[in-house]
Amino acid sequence: MPIHRRNFLAGSVIAATAAAAVPAIALPRLTRTFDVKGHTKLSEFDGWTVYEDQTQREGVITFVHGDEALVLTKRLSACFDDITPQYLGLALKDICLADADLLADKLLQNGDPDPEEVRRAAPPAGWNFKANELGTRMAWTNFVGTRQQGDTMPVFPNGRVRGYRPEHDFPELVGDEMAKKRWEGLLGGWLPAIHKIIEVSPTRYYDLLIFANVRATDPLIVQTWHRTVQYDNGKPVKTAFAHSYAPFPPRRTVPEAAAFYRGLLDFAGYWEAEVKDQAPVTLPDESLGDMVTHAFAKELITRPGGDYPKYGVVDRDYFGPEYDGFQDIFTSSLYANLEWGRFAQAKAVIDNYFDQFTSDDGMINMRGPEVPQFGLSLSLLARYGLYTGDVATLRRISGKIAGKAAILTELHDLSLKKQASDPGFGLLDGWSESDACLHPDPSLWWKPYWNNSAFAVRGWRDLARIWPLIDPERTDLAKDWEARATQLQAQLVRAARANVRSDLKPPYLAVLPGTRLTHREAYAQAAQKKQRTEQGWAHRVYAEMLHADVLPDDLAQTVIDAVRGHGGTCIGVVANITRANETHRDQLGFVSYGYAQQLLRSGRIEEYLLFLHSHRYHSHTPGTWVAGEVTGITGDLPLYCIPAQLTIPKLVRWMLVFEDSDQDVLHLGRAIPRDWLKSGKPIEIKGAPTRWGPVDFTVQGDASGKLSAKVAFHGQARPAQVQLHLRTPKPVRSVKLNGKGAKMQGETVAFAAQGSSAFEITAS
Repeated sequence: MPIHRRNFLAGSVIAATAAAAVPAIALPRLTRTFDVKGHTKLSEFDGWTVYEDQTQREGVITFVHGDEALVLTKRLSACFDDITPQYLGLALKDICLADADLLADKLLQNGDPDPEEVRRAAPPAGWNFKANELGTRMAWTNFVGTRQQGDTMPVFPNGRVRGYRPEHDFPELVGDEMAKKRWEGLLGGWLPAIHKIIEVSPTRYYDLLIFANVRATDPLIVQTWHRTVQYDNGKPVKTAFAHSYAPFPPRRTVPEAAAFYRGLLDFAGYWEAEVKDQAPVTLPDESLGDMVTHAFAKELITRPGGDYPKYGVVDRDYFGPEYDGFQDIFTSSLYANLEWGRFAQAKAVIDNYFDQFTSDDGMINMRGPEVPQFGLSLSLLARYGLYTGDVATLRRISGKIAGKAAILTELHDLSLKKQASDPGFGLLDGWSESDACLHPDPSLWWKPYWNNSAFAVRGWRDLARIWPLIDPERTDLAKDWEARATQLQAQLVRAARANVRSDLKPPYLAVLPGTRLTHREAYAQAAQKKQRTEQGWAHRVYAEMLHADVLPDDLAQTVIDAVRGHGGTCIGVVANITRANETHRDQLGFVSYGYAQQLLRSGRIEEYLLFLHSHRYHSHTPGTWVAGEVTGITGDLPLYCIPAQLTIPKLVRWMLVFEDSDQDVLHLGRAIPRDWLKSGKPIEIKGAPTRWGPVDFTVQGDASGKLSAKVAFHGQARPAQVQLHLRTPKPVRSVKLNGKGAKMQGETVAFAAQGSSAFEITAS
């Protein structure tokens, strides 16, 4: 059922006077496979009986109704530093100062990186922060909420929120320092319900559950449910429940157990309904699949009403309205939701952004427009049309779409008026980073950065392919965009090749033409002169330049090598490039996914897997997965932003199903870890959206070397070629396609998809 969302005025966050309505809450999916033998009976209500396995910290909670049940699992991760040796035995100073990514080099020595070794490469995010050093920020480590509310509720290390404190009932839990040694996780694997274990002594720990009341209709206030259980010597000795606030008897009393568990059952049904359209995925590592689903739940909590954009939560940075129109919020959301079949959410995001943040001429209502993001927006709008067939939505905003494209053509026309001797001739000037406009002289960054032109090419080209369906009477625009894309791509490649510094090892390409200094040299020089450098935000330039997929592969690989070899990555993820120092080398949690995508295209699969695992473990807090915009490797507390949260869904989708940008080719299983193909466990995604329609893909191998895969197309179109990648631990000796012998090139089986909707591949 649709939610009556909050009303907003363009560019502001003004709550509607009427409270938001809650959708009808259905029961979650139930199972007939469950076992409550030896579990503690907790409560009864409305024909339900609730049990919990209280013999172990990760014991399940089971709601039984007749012969069916809802089973909520638990999975905990350490939120303190339990890692030895530190930094895989390397010195932090050496890691920070080295041009090479020393930790990545070490993790890639033996083929596919070991996820556990990647996790142990650095302490967990958020474990060692000092609240008095956070400035105006509060020391929250997670948050809860619902779709319908217009705000969120921060949760602090000891489990308190802004309305209730567990120390009311358990004085021992006062303050966050005592919560240093804790484990955290999400109930049910992915549900946005926070589960904490706080250990205060060898014989005592506290088990906490915190989640939002999904039936609440307050426009802004997030009501919360709390349960705290004290365990002594492994046995529960005291349980306390709370709802939102401390008691105020006799009007406001402590809730009964039945009310808490009724709220938890509603919560599970509510969130299952919110993500039911996501393409189902089954992975040997279940937590990766859970990270995908949890990211979409977190997006709905972050966005007031589920669709109004917010960059972050709680703190003015980044909940303030000045960030709401940030293009990265729009593109990261649209991209992730499209890749997983969440078309209703994708449409809601498009409608909101074009109605409230885009003027008739295509300009955005945001303080610092980014040139590359205009191009990415055009590309994703084209993808929306191809995936959904919803041309009507694009027709409604066609004038604004054309306006966005025209912003780029205007910049292109200006670039062609430069002198031919100008290093930036024919390349688009402009800000590539929004924050450029905040400085005293923003013109320092009004330059022909590579990513400006790269994404203009991609945006024009992709939009041109679908434009005749959107506006059949203005096909001349599509022809102009195609011609410009060809012209600009040729100039971009020429200029980039001419600016590669082959005298460096590895060869290096600076962030814009005509520049010789590396970004580290530029930062050092600027610091010496107490100035800013035009090479600011180099990380964005490289990530978006590669993401656009307009460079020949050899040049793309040169850029990858330059980034990784000159201080541009941190444990395999694009670094937040700043001046080299002895104490910090940080990961860039958002935008950087474009770099990972090019790793995949270029066949650098081991590096792609390192990026995936490293982002998972070092750009997210452990257990409850709060993704940081920028995250250090020394345990500081990162600032959450939703584009970073929506990175893992893209990476997981692409490792399974990935489309060639320009060729009629679909890649399957391109980055499946070798260990997965000998695990005997299924790897499956159903209904993965592609421009040829939904695709099912299943593959399963075993330790003996046997492997079987199935591919099914559910649309009318077919790719000219499917490339199935078999990253088996040992080389494949024989392979059959639908029972007939097939040839392999390296680790790839290529076949034409026309003439059939289903294919079965076996290999040994």
